[in-house]
Amino acid sequence: MTYRSGIGVDAHRFAATAGRPLHLALLTWPGEPGLEGHSDGDVAAHALVDALLSAAGLGDIGALFGTADPRFKNVDSAVFLRNTVLHLREAGFQVLNAAVQVIGNRPAMAPRRAEAEAALADILEAPVNVSATTTDTMGFTGRGEGLAAVATCLLGPAPVAWAA
Repeated sequence: MTYRSGIGVDAHRFAATAGRPLHLALLTWPGEPGLEGHSDGDVAAHALVDALLSAAGLGDIGALFGTADPRFKNVDSAVFLRNTVLHLREAGFQVLNAAVQVIGNRPAMAPRRAEAEAALADILEAPVNVSATTTDTMGFTGRGEGLAAVATCLLGPAPVAWAA
């Protein structure tokens, strides 16, 4: 088996009504407006799921966790990542590393970067780099209307389990 890389992208607008918490990179961000979405709207986690599935040739987030399925309404995106890792293992892959970049004006990622990396790495069982950028007032992220994320990953063959 060869090594495989994948890329994923996600974007959500900020919720029109107050009270929806912001979930981003598996963390809750108090005082920040939440993102619209069928699940928790975590653009970083969703982009990672798409990157992982893309690398393994297993489709995309909509194929496994579609918005038409009521089981995924308001679900924590950690559920999507955990189940994606299970699908990868069944297909003979393990995550070797991943990176996700959040695109938007807020929240400031730097103060919680290590916490986000640890939360994501705990589920993927691999190093994860989290970064952030703005679009210098261009587009919906630059106007502060929402957030986007792009992710990449590298997969390798899953270790062989030896029977006793």
